[in-house]
Parts: sequence; structure tokens; C-alpha cells
Amino acid sequence: RWQKVLYERQPFPDNYVDQRFLEELRKNVHARRYRYRAVVFQSGAVVQQLCSVCVFVLTWWYMDAGMLSPQGLFGAALVSSLLGYVLFDAVDGGAGRRESGRTRWADLKSTLVFTAFTYGFSPVLKTLTESISTDTIYAMSSLMLLGHLIFFDYGANAAIVSSTLSLNMAIFASVCLASRLPRSLHAFVMVTFAMQIFALWPMLQKKLKAQTPQCYVGVTVLFALAALAGLATVSSVGAVLFASLLLAISCLCPYCLIRLQLLKDNIHGPWDEAEIKEDLSRFLM
Repeated sequence: RWQKVLYERQPFPDNYVDQRFLEELRKNVHARRYRYRAVVFQSGAVVQQLCSVCVFVLTWWYMDAGMLSPQGLFGAALVSSLLGYVLFDAVDGGAGRRESGRTRWADLKSTLVFTAFTYGFSPVLKTLTESISTDTIYAMSSLMLLGHLIFFDYGANAAIVSSTLSLNMAIFASVCLASRLPRSLHAFVMVTFAMQIFALWPMLQKKLKAQTPQCYVGVTVLFALAALAGLATVSSVGAVLFASLLLAISCLCPYCLIRLQLLKDNIHGPWDEAEIKEDLSRFLM
């Protein structure tokens, strides 16, 4: 009888197999099965971040065109930050704050220090890129915002994910765009707003997503509608294209993923490479 071994001489050719060879065949052992609603829900993180970039660029455009005053933007951002701060603690009843040991006084000090430093260096930020052409500034900002979207942490466990790099690229883009605004006050408000929408807003999103999924879906829809409404005041064609992009990401791409899962056919069997599961660290000493 043929045996699946190489250390014994057998009266069979080397490439011989019998009908028992495929008994251990397994298909799609580690394949994940996705549900459409779950994938659509997870795509909300991508939609939220795209809308954040859209809102930031629109805000800069309004300030550059003189249609939005820095005082008005700073006041609106301050009120929004206070509401978000209260909501961040109210979502889980302050459990996250108690676990981290972070006090409200520490948060207030960090906010005051950041605001004071940003306001003090706003004249430097305003004149930092005077020697660089405006076209170059726009190109650099576009690349930085694109990199921010690529490296942002959407919840996937991948090597390309880097929250620190993503945030730094977004802040760099905000500094570049703020340098083209009329006054230092505009630059200060723009950088402060960038920190709020690129650093603080994603933290609230993750908390809502983990604690109150229904509220997270509602916030995502409202935020997307607000971004589309603001974009429609600048360009109706751009609003239609952006809406198409959001629909494709939230509806079409999940459908394609579900359909492609049906075509997956990974096979596993005795021909796979051997996996050493024993701890061999004692041989290294």
C-alpha cells in the first residue's frame, strides 16, 4: 500500500498518488465572510474622512475669498469643540477618562498651551512660504491631503497605517494653505481649525462608532450632506462628482467586495509548507 512518506523505498514512481491524496483537501479555510450591511457600516470611516478634507478645503476657500471671517470661524469651532468635548465624555459615561487618568484640568492646560503657541507663531506661519510660488503650495497641499487619506487609520490592521504620519501631513497642508490667507489671524484660525477637524473629530468618531453605532451612522450622513451642501455653493459639478464618489465608496465598493468573495477559492492540504508550532527558543540559548 502506498504511503505518503519519502524515507521508505516503495514500488511506486516518485510522482505517484492514490485516491486518498485529496482526502485532506480544504477550501477557503481562513476566508472571511462579509455581510453587506457590515461592510457599508465600516465604509463610513472613509466617507467621514473624505468629508473632513472637503470641509477643510471649503473653509479655507471661504476665508481666502473673504466670505468667512476668522472671528466667525473661531467662534463656531470653539462652540463645536465644547459640544464635542461634552459628548465625548457623555457617550461612555466618563469610563474612558477614568481609565486613562486624564483630568479636565490637564485638557484645559493642553488646549491653552497649544492655542497660545499657535497664536504666537502665526506671523511666522504666515510668512513661512512667501518665497514659494502659489502653484507649488497648492500642489504640495494636494499631495499632503492625499497622503493623509492614504495613511489614515480606518480601523484596518495594515503596515501602511500610520496615524502620526497622517496627522502630520494634514497639518503640513493646513500650514501651506494658511500661508496664502490675508492676515496672521487667518493663519492662526486655519491651523487651529485643522487640528480640530483632523485630530479631535476622528477621536469622537471612533468613540461614537464603538459605543453608539446608530448615532454614528446619523452623524456620518449629516456630515456628508453638510459637505455636499457646502461644495454645491462653490461648484455644482464638483458636488455631483463628490456625491458619486461617496455613493461608490459606501454602496458600490461593498457590493463588489461581497460579489468577489464568491469567487475566492483558496485550497489547503498536505502539500502546504510545514508549520513548526513548537517553541524552539531553547535551542537559541
